[in-house]
Amino acid sequence: MNLEHFIAKRLITSKDHKSSISAPIIKIAIAAIALGMIMMIVSIATGIGLQQKIRQKVSAFNGHIIISNFNGNDSDVSTNPISIHQKFYPKFNSVNGITHIQAVATKAGMIRTETSFEPILFKGVGKDYQWENFNEYLISGIIPKLKSDLNNEIVISEYLSNRLNLKLGDGFNTFFMKDEQNKLPKSRRFIIVGIYNSGFQEFDASYVIGDIRHVQKINKWKTNEVGSFEIFIDDFTKINEKGEEVYKEISSTLNSQTIVEKYYYIFDWLKLFDFNIVVIIIIMIVVSTINMAVALLVLILERTQMIGILKSMGSNNWSIRKIFLYNSFYLIVRGLFFGNIIGIGLLLVQKHFQVIKLNPESYYVNIAPVYINFLYIFSLNIVTILVCLLVLLFPSYIITKISPSKTIYFD
Repeated sequence: MNLEHFIAKRLITSKDHKSSISAPIIKIAIAAIALGMIMMIVSIATGIGLQQKIRQKVSAFNGHIIISNFNGNDSDVSTNPISIHQKFYPKFNSVNGITHIQAVATKAGMIRTETSFEPILFKGVGKDYQWENFNEYLISGIIPKLKSDLNNEIVISEYLSNRLNLKLGDGFNTFFMKDEQNKLPKSRRFIIVGIYNSGFQEFDASYVIGDIRHVQKINKWKTNEVGSFEIFIDDFTKINEKGEEVYKEISSTLNSQTIVEKYYYIFDWLKLFDFNIVVIIIIMIVVSTINMAVALLVLILERTQMIGILKSMGSNNWSIRKIFLYNSFYLIVRGLFFGNIIGIGLLLVQKHFQVIKLNPESYYVNIAPVYINFLYIFSLNIVTILVCLLVLLFPSYIITKISPSKTIYFD
């Protein structure tokens, strides 16, 4: 074994090897492995990062599971009130994994200024609203003081504030849609205390967040009546399972819906990233393996005389094949080393300096998010090494066909 290691080292470090025809082939193989690893690391980090960021945004505005009246109406507007006197509120103890539940109500309206107007959804929230999920998107101002008496403070999106030419401290009138009992639209005047930007066009173009008591008064609901409940869970991968558990625990007059079901078009689109990541990984490993196989074949053909000599000295085919596989392993690890350094470096640059921007109308985010998981990266390296070495067993088989009598010669 020591002889094999010595010969493998000589194969890599010998001057004639570096100046031979195999040298550029080997460099290309190392570069291909490095490039493949960069592509795999970046594709996984950005794909998973985008999935997580979009899930986080959708849940920040809706929770993970929504409980509403069982009236067959999937609209975001709260129409029929629900009493807060439920066995699952304010603590949903009957289902494990639920971290928070909050009561909300929404009302469609129209913001009217001197120069413009925009349709909006006024989302009324109460003292139990978990602002921690929303603070990330607050770019200026403060959170409305909902724990005091009813006030007119609201948070509006940067998108709406720009379209309406409004800024922090400005007041505006909002006209809420009339109902069957009251044909006249009801007006409320609000003051902007905070501006948010989620990068999610569907939410930024609609939601204005304020005190739930405004919705209750406009709809002539009681103080203990709300539009719906939003539930947060600790593990998103179990959202379907938890959604079924929640549905079984609530009244037959109520319905529950996960955000995966409500925004199915978004989550179906996100599933495509899993397929794309798998395709990229397969293609990169195939390309890396093909380049390594070519490099190994060239190296074997250049060393046919040495192989003949080793066979004449009593070395068997497998021991000689291992010499070239050791050499290949060194080259693979070298390529992976450069690939990991460059790939992780690119991710860190994007994470801290946010170089790559995205169109929020197409990707629901302003900046390409990255998710760095060293377990994934380590697994990629191990899989690449194993696949490459397993495939290289086939081209190394050519060594068994080399005859010492035909390859040993002296100048």
